[in-house]
Amino acid sequence: MTLSKHKAAVDRAIGLSCWKAPENPRLLEGGITNVNLLINDQGRDYVVRMGADIPEHGIMRFNELAISRAAHAAGIAPCVHHAESGVLVLEFIDAVSLTEEDVRDPDTLLQVVDLMARMHRDLAGFARGPILSFWVFHVLRDYNARLLGEGSAYAKILPELMVQAQEFEECIGAVDLVLGHNDLLPANILRGADRLWLIDWEYGGFNSPLFDLGGLATNCGLDAAAEETMLTAYLGAKPDTELMHRYGAMKCASLLRETLWSMVSETNSTLDFDYGAYTSENLARYQRAYKDYQHSRGIK
Repeated sequence: MTLSKHKAAVDRAIGLSCWKAPENPRLLEGGITNVNLLINDQGRDYVVRMGADIPEHGIMRFNELAISRAAHAAGIAPCVHHAESGVLVLEFIDAVSLTEEDVRDPDTLLQVVDLMARMHRDLAGFARGPILSFWVFHVLRDYNARLLGEGSAYAKILPELMVQAQEFEECIGAVDLVLGHNDLLPANILRGADRLWLIDWEYGGFNSPLFDLGGLATNCGLDAAAEETMLTAYLGAKPDTELMHRYGAMKCASLLRETLWSMVSETNSTLDFDYGAYTSENLARYQRAYKDYQHSRGIK
């Protein structure tokens, strides 16, 4: 990507009212729902996230802003410097994104689990104003209806996937609600000089803690031993069989949601990203997870 390709976004970012002497706009890598820039103003760097609401994915920027502010107040995210329609300006954190391999390191995994536990415990207390929920099974049903309505090329496989989704929802049953991140990709976890940070709160909302736990595991390729370490550290005790079944169902639901998210994005997103390849990758990961889930429950 080049600055010239995103000239309109760069021009708007440079012209924001929060600056006194903006300079040196640079594109940041990553971001498959936004254009992200780094801009310097009077010797300090700021991250500018450019993106409108994306109703098909449940992304509403008022919600992202509210949770970003709460996350900063809770000490787990950078400060919001400025916000207006379609724009969020954050203080730049001198940190690097974690990789899947980083999270699989035992010491780092425990640090991430501690960060997640603090988020689930503390974040809601700092939130103000309307906050969305994020119930993955509502998301899946909505994606399914949209894909069928659009005549998606994936329409033939959707009925079976939705039967499986209902199976997961019934297995999970009633849940405790926490204010979660709901998109725990390793790239959204930053390692600073003395702490870890969480960024990108587009999908933040009230949900079961199992979704963040399962999402972290699937996004980072944790093996069974690492998952047990993660769950034991989070719960303070080794998980029992019933919880492992519910956790396994939520892991599958997390992967299924990422798969249908990509299917919808193939025909709705205008960003330069290979969503088709992303769909294939996540569908394969989901199918493997579903087989493991069936095996764990003694289903052949």
